Amino acid sequence: MSQYLKDKVVVITGAGSGFGKLIAEKCAAEGAKVVGVDINGEALAAVFDGIRAAGHEGTHHPADVTDMDQVKAAVAHAVDTFGAVDVLVNNAGVMPLAYFADHERAWEKWHKAIDINIKGVVNGISAVYDRMIEQGRGQVVNISSIYGNAGIEGSGVYSATKAAVTTISDSLRIEAKGKIKVTTVKPTGITGTNLASWIVNDTAIMGLVGQRAPQYAETVANLTNGTLPPEQTDVDSVKYWLIKPEDLADAVVHVIDQPWGISLSDVTVRASGEDYIY
Repeated sequence: MSQYLKDKVVVITGAGSGFGKLIAEKCAAEGAKVVGVDINGEALAAVFDGIRAAGHEGTHHPADVTDMDQVKAAVAHAVDTFGAVDVLVNNAGVMPLAYFADHERAWEKWHKAIDINIKGVVNGISAVYDRMIEQGRGQVVNISSIYGNAGIEGSGVYSATKAAVTTISDSLRIEAKGKIKVTTVKPTGITGTNLASWIVNDTAIMGLVGQRAPQYAETVANLTNGTLPPEQTDVDSVKYWLIKPEDLADAVVHVIDQPWGISLSDVTVRASGEDYIY
């Protein structure tokens, strides 16, 4: 059971699907007052209808994270409804993997990724900063990626956006010492999300597996045809190969479910037996 989530007001971007939906549901189930933000108002409403139907507290406000005024309006809605903003989870993000040789078909998604992955995080921080400083405490959780750890073939722009998220997180942590806790969460490869829909070139994933490319390709083939060994799908096995959205959501909930005096600042969530090299 949660010890420190109860009654915290948690604002989550990208809460209409994927990680954000799971984080919202899990925080609400542990007693948090959850505020969902998403550009897809219909999907967002459905998520929060479910949260309230389960007997938990939650409200939502459609917003495009690339629009500062819309993000500020969503945060104002949180304050009007629950009287505070204790935690912001900057979860909204896209993953347009592509080689620079793919620029003609990739540039539009690259530009949107810069807007969503970087500007969206800056807008979220800006929208909650004054309120958290006034309260004397707050927490910002930014979802980055292991792709941000290095320049990776096939992921130049996406890697740059996630490296920016890490840098922004570190800067905020230094500036807001003792008033705002900052956590950077870096997931590795994850199944069952809509991130894959933004990939421009499917082969671009290979840059992150490096010398492990042959075994990665073999394991993907086994996953596709249903012949993956049981130990690679068993979360209690050291050979567990690919984390699920629930695994990441549990980690995010864990970093929020801490006393105010404890800050888990940098968390990488990876499967023990994965093939990613960063």
